[in-house]
Amino acid sequence: MDLNTIWFILIAVLFSGFFILEGFDYGVGILVPYLGKNAKERRILIRTIAPFWDGNEVWILTAGGAMFAAFPNWYATLFSGFYPALALMLFALIIRGVALEYHGKHDKPEWRRTWEWMLCAGSLVPAILWGTALSNLLYGVPINSRMEYAGGFVDLLNGHSLVGGVFTLCLFLLQGALFLSLKTKDDLHRRSSILSQQLKWVVLIAGIALFTVALPGPDRYCSLALFLLAVINFFLFRREGPAFIVNCLSCIVLVMKIFLSLYPRVMVSSLNPAWDLTIYNASSSPYTLKVMTVVAAIFLPIVLSYQAWSYWVFRNRVTPETRLDY
Repeated sequence: MDLNTIWFILIAVLFSGFFILEGFDYGVGILVPYLGKNAKERRILIRTIAPFWDGNEVWILTAGGAMFAAFPNWYATLFSGFYPALALMLFALIIRGVALEYHGKHDKPEWRRTWEWMLCAGSLVPAILWGTALSNLLYGVPINSRMEYAGGFVDLLNGHSLVGGVFTLCLFLLQGALFLSLKTKDDLHRRSSILSQQLKWVVLIAGIALFTVALPGPDRYCSLALFLLAVINFFLFRREGPAFIVNCLSCIVLVMKIFLSLYPRVMVSSLNPAWDLTIYNASSSPYTLKVMTVVAAIFLPIVLSYQAWSYWVFRNRVTPETRLDY
């Protein structure tokens, strides 16, 4: 296994971690205005992700940095071609971050409700766009012989990308509901559990669509695994812990399907297969990959240890008696 393949796998791992961790962040953010029946409950819902959300976003920043350093041509083509969608996602993430920080700056109900809806919108948009982006990566986009994106924004909007967006939205909503059932008590816990069981139906249906229509791809084993995981999750009634783990596995399998279907390509050209970007024609020099590997081997365990420690510190359920500092 050469360094090009190792870094391709590492980027897939980073995307998997991002989908798991930021997935429940997105899900909780979308559900805050709907699941919280009063201001106190909505503050509790936000409090469940407050210690984690900014650390969770580091995974995608690291994935983008690794993509830029290891496969600069992939980074350049992807970000130039998907620029309108990525700009929209960035705008939504900015709104989301500001909403989380500003929500508790004033006690007026109108102030808090405004930022709660901003949090919902800022979580909804990227939850959909990630599915559309990954679907387009798998099915291909117009790339010419100079490794440049030759299409427009309309080329990114098609049937399979929309189904992919709906699936990631459903997956993240379920991830958020399951996370809330693990982090809340009493009425909120009951409503989160009921909602997660209802969302399992939606994910099951979306999984069937994904398996049969949207993302057939060359790797059907991952498609079948996604479908089976959705079925297993459906039968885990009132077992939030195992259900959350199964849904995390679904996020991993989804990313595995995309990357296994792509390998050794990183972007598929819909114009000519000879113009596909691969882990070789899009990569940095071997020396750069060697230096990056040494740096990653030193700092990645430190970052993972710190994040695991933060989850351990804030492991308890959030209740009405929990101090809410914002």
